Amino acid sequence: MKILVAGATGNLGSRIIRELLKRGTDIRVLIRPNTALKKIAALKHHDIGIIQTDMTNIHEMTLACKGVDCVISALQGLHDVIVDVQTILLAAAVNAGVPRFIPSDFAADFTKLPPGENRNFDLRREFHERLNRAPIAATSILNGAFAELLCNHTPLLDLQNNTVGYWEDPDWRLDFTTMDNAAAYTAAVALDTAAPRILRIAGFQVSPKELAATAGTVKEREFKLVKMGSLAELAAYNQQERAAHPEGENELYPHWQQSQYIQSMFSVQLAPLDNHRYPDIAWTDASAFISKM
Repeated sequence: MKILVAGATGNLGSRIIRELLKRGTDIRVLIRPNTALKKIAALKHHDIGIIQTDMTNIHEMTLACKGVDCVISALQGLHDVIVDVQTILLAAAVNAGVPRFIPSDFAADFTKLPPGENRNFDLRREFHERLNRAPIAATSILNGAFAELLCNHTPLLDLQNNTVGYWEDPDWRLDFTTMDNAAAYTAAVALDTAAPRILRIAGFQVSPKELAATAGTVKEREFKLVKMGSLAELAAYNQQERAAHPEGENELYPHWQQSQYIQSMFSVQLAPLDNHRYPDIAWTDASAFISKM
């Protein structure tokens, strides 16, 4: 099969490329004309087709999609990317007769969240309205939060202060998936012509209480549970901070967007899970991940 990947030089995109190569896939990648030479050189180490093109040019994008079996979008950005560029990529795939499309979702189950609570999820929701109208089979992969979030000094797991923060309920189970697992699953989906519209995965589902216990066992010290507030208080804080810092609308991860992600994690859970659809994937659990932190 021939797979086209957009966003191949990003953190997730490069991992998807690696997983597709493991499966012997014929790969093309789309990169922008201003892509750094170092990133292009990294791609040239592999036996893949590199197409450097203007991603706002529907004609060039359509040519790039010719003969492709599936388009994977691992693009990251704001409205100009998640909605505008992905819409052009989608139209190009349809024009070229590509049968399948995997959008850049890779998030909590935003289909179960109300609009307005998470800016970046609202962008995905807007694109989905266009994707659902397009004459192409699509598969969205919802993986909760990337487990690597735990390495970013969030209140969820503070290795310096030996604390685990939570909102509302210490027994609420949070969805995490490592980027490597998400990439492996995406590669498998790209080669699966029977993949459904939505697939939900979680490398591990763990409550704050369980996270504190697991971290304590792995790191051999006690981790204290700290209640950060109610979910209603977190939602009110996020609304206030977004209103107070409108400059964040032009940033991918302003501080209030990161807080919106935490609100989403404590608001929805992935169910049912589709982890077992591809039995060759070895899922990283909480204990194994924390041991490497």
